[in-house]
Amino acid sequence: MIRIPLDLRALHGWAEHRNLSHPGTLDEGRALHHLLGECFGPGALQPFRLMVAPRRHEATIYAYSPNTDTSLRNMAQAVATPDAVMVLSVDAMQSTPRPPTAWRPGQRLGFDLRARPSVRLARADHGMKKGAEVDAFLAEALSLHAGDQQGMKAAGRTRETVYLDWLAARLSGAAEIDRNASRLARFQRSRVVRGGRVSEGPDATIHGTLTISDPASFADQLARGVGRHRAYGYGMLLLRPPRLC
Repeated sequence: MIRIPLDLRALHGWAEHRNLSHPGTLDEGRALHHLLGECFGPGALQPFRLMVAPRRHEATIYAYSPNTDTSLRNMAQAVATPDAVMVLSVDAMQSTPRPPTAWRPGQRLGFDLRARPSVRLARADHGMKKGAEVDAFLAEALSLHAGDQQGMKAAGRTRETVYLDWLAARLSGAAEIDRNASRLARFQRSRVVRGGRVSEGPDATIHGTLTISDPASFADQLARGVGRHRAYGYGMLLLRPPRLC
């Protein structure tokens, strides 16, 4: 696990200079995707999570990487441009090893996940093309309760329950979620820039507790991330002590 402090204002200036902002939208995840790739190599720090305290310009990137902080620092020192170094405090980078032997079957861990809970449509439906990326909650509502605005509520299907099901399916075989100690901590719809186009979608933070089923699969899941947009700041499972039931 890697930690790198950064200057948020400098990141915004770097993104503007590189023409990575779209009129009215600065996608910080997209800017960091490009910045980290230029400094350390494509996918060297992925998945990652940008953490910013309220009303602060100092921020921190946490990421999983197969590389040590020493090798990453050496790469940045060899190739990073001066403006990139103004954004990232490369000299202050830190790392903590996380080998698969760190976990055991049945071990309970807390987690903090920022994800984009979406699914691809298997067929064209309700004016949306086949393969369109859709909020998992909306996709279920359209599939099972089209035309019934109260259908999801009557079925006891909240956004939280849908998103926890979405997460459980993606962790299957590696870990199981404790539903009594997991919750949707934050939700908003956010805009991202992909391929020169702006799209809006779910932006959810889930706090919870899980039980490891298979340590090797769990290690692979951490390295891979959860859901879509993992190269843009979503899908990193930050681990915590488990919550009490």
